Amino acid sequence: MSDTKFDNFLSCAAGIENRKLPPVDQWNPEFCGDIDIRIARNGSWYHEGRPFLRPSLVRLLSSILKREGDDYFLVSPVEKMRIQVEDVPFIAVGMTQEEADGEQILYFRTLTDDLVRLDAEHPLRVQTDSLSGEPRPYIQVRGGMEARIHRPVFYELVERGREVIRQGVPYLIIESAGQQFDLGRL
Repeated sequence: MSDTKFDNFLSCAAGIENRKLPPVDQWNPEFCGDIDIRIARNGSWYHEGRPFLRPSLVRLLSSILKREGDDYFLVSPVEKMRIQVEDVPFIAVGMTQEEADGEQILYFRTLTDDLVRLDAEHPLRVQTDSLSGEPRPYIQVRGGMEARIHRPVFYELVERGREVIRQGVPYLIIESAGQQFDLGRL
């Protein structure tokens, strides 16, 4: 894709900049092709191999990101371009807790300033790396897209977790919004 095509796409998307979450799930434009944009495993965005230097641009683009199957697209009402995502498009870098009606509710903040409540709609899952055995925690953000929970935030979750025994096996769980989520087997 040429820079001109990317600039045209940005000008179309700029009109929605002030709306945090545009209705991308309702947009089904024609596929325009691939664009050389990549979201690295660490959450950094790159265009033609160069990092994006403006966080506001990354926030804008992340708000028009859509997943279809295993592919990710930047969409506007009139264009749809496929991008590359190495792992998942979001990284959860912060967590906060509030109490509501005696229940703990956990919220995660992503690098792109999404705020995600850990609940039945936004579950947590922990995948174990087959080579290292290390846990890789993820939380559902929106539209089938997930955020990988940054390691220090996961350690904070583990600190808040509690042990339960299931069929004689100890597990660590975390509770949020009346739901229980497994952090892993102990």
